[in-house]
Amino acid sequence: MKSIAIIGAQWGDEGKGKFVHLLSGKADVICRYQGGNNAGHTVVTGGKKYVFHLIPSGILKEDKVCIIGNGVVVNPYALQEELDMLKGAGIDPDSRLFVSDRAHLIMPYHIELDAASEEAAGVGTTRRGVGPAYSFKYARMGIRTCDLTEKDYLDRVVTLALDEVNAILVKRFNRKPVLKSDVMQKIPEYLDILNPCTVNTSKLLNEYIRQGKRIIYEGAQGVLLDVDFGSYPYITSSSPAPGGILTGLGVGPKSVGQVLGIVKAYTTRVGSGPFPTELKNEVGELIRKRGVEFGASTGRPRRCGWFDAVSVRHSLMVSGTDTLAMTKFDVLDNFDMIRVCTQYEIDGKKTSDFPSNAAVLERVVPVYEEFEGWDKSSGIRDYNKLPDAAKDYIRTLEEMLGIEIVMLSTGADEEDTIVRGKLVLD
Repeated sequence: MKSIAIIGAQWGDEGKGKFVHLLSGKADVICRYQGGNNAGHTVVTGGKKYVFHLIPSGILKEDKVCIIGNGVVVNPYALQEELDMLKGAGIDPDSRLFVSDRAHLIMPYHIELDAASEEAAGVGTTRRGVGPAYSFKYARMGIRTCDLTEKDYLDRVVTLALDEVNAILVKRFNRKPVLKSDVMQKIPEYLDILNPCTVNTSKLLNEYIRQGKRIIYEGAQGVLLDVDFGSYPYITSSSPAPGGILTGLGVGPKSVGQVLGIVKAYTTRVGSGPFPTELKNEVGELIRKRGVEFGASTGRPRRCGWFDAVSVRHSLMVSGTDTLAMTKFDVLDNFDMIRVCTQYEIDGKKTSDFPSNAAVLERVVPVYEEFEGWDKSSGIRDYNKLPDAAKDYIRTLEEMLGIEIVMLSTGADEEDTIVRGKLVLD
């Protein structure tokens, strides 16, 4: 099967967008299977920077078909902003971008509820309404793209949803209620945005699979934010792991040929939640400055720390990852010493396992192994030209993780990439 899943193997923001864009030149179809506009994928090509929240990063490659699957929750206005950005850059997505007719929509009341809940609980959401949209989906109060023309259904569901939302907003959070008239007047605008690209994407994609098309499955966030296998409850509301591909696109398990995990050469996290290797010192600040570690969706500064091999091994296990690509390797240039967390110490006992409970993860004391730093990897595109210490670091990580690092990013531009191994699309 000529297909590849590109997933984040940390807490998101690993640089998946760069590799999706890079590999999409070898693909026919690029699919986004989960998440919403709370995820930002950044691509730098031809000296220009593009940030995508919903549209697959492969849209920048001419003639590539891009699909937003049913597992994605869609804010129509956010989609329109990306369409306008593309057209402003001279890129025409018409007739090659498709949105699932089963994709759930982020409604205005989802955004209001998310903002109120985040102010009260501080879980670390982006306040984009993504979590509530998923909650309403599973509570059978969701609105999908295929529902926008069904007036009776819309009237009933919006009334039901607002009864619940406004009770929470007014009584629990002392906020103003969301008016039904304000919601309903947005429906025609949603239709104008979505109608030209809404299709049965499951049927379309399965036909592409039957034809032997080369397919990229693009994940958002990372496995450590997976609703089941992440650091619950500090997680996202969907499954960034490869299992989300099947439910988020309506394809069978045999359609996923290879899983490429993306990691940074260090570790970052946005928002709240346990982070064992976090550096709350000048080293963490230096990594943030060099790596320009600010959220693509929110602009929030990312928390930075050393590479955590324990958490990555957990991600690789639950996602069945075949190979790895590593980003931001150049950010570690000119450090005298670099550390890697090889084990956790919890309540005085060492372990190589990633805890299921976030309260336990909060108590982790990282056990580090130290490595000699190197002078320069930035812009290097030939593995043999890397400093010996840099190659030692890569080889040691491969041994620790039990997996090959086949691609290495040494700069923001797509050309600043070292390719060390073959992928299924080759």
